[in-house]
Formats: sequence, structure tokens, C-alpha cells
Amino acid sequence: MDTTYYDHGTPAERWERAQVFFGAKDYAAAARVLGKLVEEVPEQTGPRLLLARAYYHSAQLRRAESELRVIVERDPVEQYAQLMLGRTLQRQGRQAEAEPYMRLASALAGDFEQL
Repeated sequence: MDTTYYDHGTPAERWERAQVFFGAKDYAAAARVLGKLVEEVPEQTGPRLLLARAYYHSAQLRRAESELRVIVERDPVEQYAQLMLGRTLQRQGRQAEAEPYMRLASALAGDFEQL
């Protein structure tokens, strides 16, 4: 497969392309586009979060975990990243490690019954 297709265009065009791949459930292609985009704009949360989701849905759980940890380290109140990190850890059988992230995600969402 030609990598220039995945790398071609402005960051905005590649972001749109990644969203199309993700929407079509072609998570590997989305991750391929997003990986380069995240390298180019590492401060942007949106591409990194979508990359983590693409990794999660394609069962690349260690990679998803790595990207999510970057997000929650930078922005501890990013509720969806906390939730995704908790779920990623759960899928890896790391329940005890997942619990604080799941609790924080519930608190940030205002779902205090889950605490």
C-alpha cells in the first residue's frame, strides 16, 4: 500500500481522512493517518484521542493505553480519555489498575452513583 496517500495533504485534510476511515470502521487505516498527524501536532488532543480509539477498536491495547496516558497526564479532567483508559486497562485484565480511572470518569461525568 502506498504510504503517500496516508501522508498527503494538509493536517486538516488528513484529520478529515482519518475521521472517514474511522467512521467506516477501518481502524488500521485511521491509525496510520493519525499516527503521523499526532507526530506533527502533538499538542492537539483530538487527533491523539481518535488515534487511541482506533487502537482500542483494533485491539492494539498497549498503544491505546500509551496515547491515553499522554492525554490524561496533560489534561486530567478529560473525562472521555479517563473512561477510555479505564476500559483499555479492563480489556487487558487489569481491573485494579482501571478502577481509579473509571471512578474519576464517573465523577467528571457527574455520575456519582457509580462512585
